[in-house]
Amino acid sequence: MSRIEQVVPGKRIMRLPTSATPAQSNSPTRIDGDAGPAIAVEDLCKKYRTHWAVDEVNFIVPKGWTVGLLGGNGAGKTTTIAMIMGLVVPTAGRTMVLGCDMAQNRHKVLGRMNFESPYVALPGRLTVRENLTVFGRLYGVPNVKSRIAELIEDFELGDVLDRVTGRLSAGQKTRVSMAKALINDPEVLLLDEPTASLDPDRAEWVRGRLRAYQQRRGTTILLSSHNMSEVEQLCDFVVIMSRGRVVAMGNPHELVKRFQCKDLDEVFIYLARVA
Repeated sequence: MSRIEQVVPGKRIMRLPTSATPAQSNSPTRIDGDAGPAIAVEDLCKKYRTHWAVDEVNFIVPKGWTVGLLGGNGAGKTTTIAMIMGLVVPTAGRTMVLGCDMAQNRHKVLGRMNFESPYVALPGRLTVRENLTVFGRLYGVPNVKSRIAELIEDFELGDVLDRVTGRLSAGQKTRVSMAKALINDPEVLLLDEPTASLDPDRAEWVRGRLRAYQQRRGTTILLSSHNMSEVEQLCDFVVIMSRGRVVAMGNPHELVKRFQCKDLDEVFIYLARVA
């Protein structure tokens, strides 16, 4: 008997179907030699003392898709993302990124992925140029200066390039963090509430840059967000967690219809209260 069945008798472990097709047909898939999905989360569990923070979570993220990982505070999203990045070792199960087990061989794929969160600050005493240069070198980016020049144009950073990062506004820091996350042209991009600190206009600007980048590069994105409108705009599929477990998954519009709600906000609230 699985842990989910022990907690909720008869509860089925939900998996994102491998035969599904993206809801957004303009999201290309990056063509490479790796078989299988970009991200695979398999029977993933994490226990802290007596508390199961993540409890037999299963889902995949096909290459070229944007998948939303949703849930209230304490649902297990951050712990799941940390295990996908290889920063936390699972109690059971595993996370695979581009075919590599992240608890065992994450060094093999770290150069092909990246992460962005407004809650993780870049070194504040370095200028924007210095930060981008340091991370470009850490990721082994060829022609770092040329790549930085592209990102400066994409994210309109020319006016802050030589300013100390710690003294930038929240919106400016978010744009710099997003540029850092794309410095190595990642195949897999993990985003943790990327527009949380932005006003609506600047948030929409960042979303537009992300859509354009994904369409151009075919990057796979796993997005955690509390902005359901953002999720509906960006995501082909969503995985909703509550108390460490997956409680629903599907295309955003399908979930609204399935739970007879008016929008994804209402679905989120309903599942947070009853799951």
